[in-house]
Amino acid sequence: MEHASADNVNAEIVAIGTELLLGALTDTNSVYLAQQLRDLGINLYFMTSVGDNIDRIVQAITIALSRADVVITCGGLGPTVDDMTREAVARSVGTKLVYHEYLFEAIKERFAAFRANITENNKRQAYLPDGALVIPNPVGTAPSFMAENAEGKIVISLPGVPREMKFLMENAVIPLLRERFKLGIIKARTLKSAGIGESSLDDLLGDELLNHSNPSIGLAAHQGDIDIRITAKADDLATADAMLSEMADKVYEKAGEYIFGEDSDTIESVFSRDLIAHNYTAAFLEAGIDNVLIGRLPGETAQQVVWSHNYDHPKQTVIDASMAYDHTLDMRENAQRFVKYLAEQNNANIAIAVLSLPDVNEGADVEHATAVAVYVNGQISSRGYGFGSKSELSRSWPVRWALSRAWRMFKESEAS
Repeated sequence: MEHASADNVNAEIVAIGTELLLGALTDTNSVYLAQQLRDLGINLYFMTSVGDNIDRIVQAITIALSRADVVITCGGLGPTVDDMTREAVARSVGTKLVYHEYLFEAIKERFAAFRANITENNKRQAYLPDGALVIPNPVGTAPSFMAENAEGKIVISLPGVPREMKFLMENAVIPLLRERFKLGIIKARTLKSAGIGESSLDDLLGDELLNHSNPSIGLAAHQGDIDIRITAKADDLATADAMLSEMADKVYEKAGEYIFGEDSDTIESVFSRDLIAHNYTAAFLEAGIDNVLIGRLPGETAQQVVWSHNYDHPKQTVIDASMAYDHTLDMRENAQRFVKYLAEQNNANIAIAVLSLPDVNEGADVEHATAVAVYVNGQISSRGYGFGSKSELSRSWPVRWALSRAWRMFKESEAS
């Protein structure tokens, strides 16, 4: 049977389980599988969730097979009556289930190793579609398998337990897909940028780079920084590396002034590195929220910090007799006052103040329930948010923005 070419392999994911549709479980399995398929260079255009109903599962898999070369199902391989994946796959590829005594013996051995009692319903797990390739599961009891239809399209069924699914995907399925479709090498390189908005970065890079197919470029915006992911597909690692380097050089030519690092670099590590490299000193204030700034910085940064303090509530903050929260001003204006005062009083090159109302949640009708201000070498930048410290966003968004903004202000002050 002729298989799809390596450059045009399409896949589809079918997640099985009524609990997914009820919102009782978050489908992290499909996200993981999508990332793995992406890194293999396999196209993914559809992901489906379907409940524990045999007819609907058959329909979902049949539709997936009509438009994909590879269908990966996740879940429904257990021993109970609502575990219907095996039967559904058999019907979808036009065959029947066949019992394998050796699989049941292997299941019994697994139970014995776990010192657990096996029940008769576990025999269901020893039934697989006729002609299916068994994918042994050394980390669980449910055998996985690959079944093929008359057109040479395949269904790979994995367990829903994330630990088992990930182990089988990485140790069995990925090698199987690489061999079957001659996938070659997929390698990625991520450039980290800050101090520029996503739309501005998109415009700066231009259509020629962003629409390039191999290597391809994708942007992933976070609060305060943007990942520029370059992905190359080649027959060997050396060629992939060369392709990535050539494209990275083009990105640096257009947007190098906004790139602070690559791959595992974080804005926290780069901020800390710059503090130490320039022998800069820093002052930090947190009010209404604690350990969102100092707690994110590497330990070696501590020697550069000349002042830091936490206050229980921003509107009760009193630094000293000369500087207290001004109730005639809004929170963002107070953050600006505090950060300027901290820098000047401590002779610090950098100061950051984070203020957050501890009794305000996300979605409250408040203009500024969290504010952050950054001082770098005489320049001040600030931002306000509508959520207070009850929101999880307050523990990441303001600080990521502050560190990204501080890094960019470093660069601007060096250039001036």
